[in-house]
Amino acid sequence: MSNDSTAKTLIVATILCVVCSVVVSWSAVSLKPLQDENKVLDVKKNLLMTAGLVKATAQKKEILDAYKQIEEKLVDLKTGDYVTDIDVASYDAVKAAKDSKMNYSIPAKEDKAGIKFRAKYSKVFFVKDGEETKSVVFPIHGKGLWSTMYGFLVLETDLNTVKGIGFYSHGETPGLGGEIDNPQWRSVWPGKKIFGENGNPQIQVIKGEARDASNFDIDGLSGATLTANGVTGTVRYWMGDDAFGPFIDKYTQDVEVKSEL
Repeated sequence: MSNDSTAKTLIVATILCVVCSVVVSWSAVSLKPLQDENKVLDVKKNLLMTAGLVKATAQKKEILDAYKQIEEKLVDLKTGDYVTDIDVASYDAVKAAKDSKMNYSIPAKEDKAGIKFRAKYSKVFFVKDGEETKSVVFPIHGKGLWSTMYGFLVLETDLNTVKGIGFYSHGETPGLGGEIDNPQWRSVWPGKKIFGENGNPQIQVIKGEARDASNFDIDGLSGATLTANGVTGTVRYWMGDDAFGPFIDKYTQDVEVKSEL
């Protein structure tokens, strides 16, 4: 091969590399808004599924229509008060948890979820029927065996009785810890209670099958004890005094006062 041919080959290869790089970069940039939109839509879908408002087959229009029943509010986890000076629609608790100005370092003895940091504020979602609140959805996350599990816990308006639970993002082992996605396992949760007589979260995923009479025990995950422990720790942390506890106390007191009027 002549030097000329070699040079031409190198030039053509370089041009192709540059063109391909430009195309890939352009595609990544141009598709990002659509990817972000789909990610937000998927989270909304999972929230609605956990709340029993749509099925897994729901498409975009049905999801957006059903989401009109959801009222989002932002809560200060330290005080339990609503936050009104931050735009709730654009607030991202995952990003806030990584921002030293917006996060909270969880004391080791309190960190049942194993996450070390959380956002100071969190969204709470109210399922509405007109002016009436039908249930309340809490975003939760915590460490499993291999990953951070992100999901939703839906409670009845007494904020003690479970209506549903679902995890929309995790990396647990399929067939083992990944069984947290199994509808049959999730169907055990509705009707269970969060808090014991002492006011502390008592719900737990146990080894083996739960006793029928137990208000707090959830069937275990075969071969996935650490994932099961992670679910227990996650739910107990977010329902406890270091997370949604102050809000739950204020909300239930307010409901009791209104019911007496």
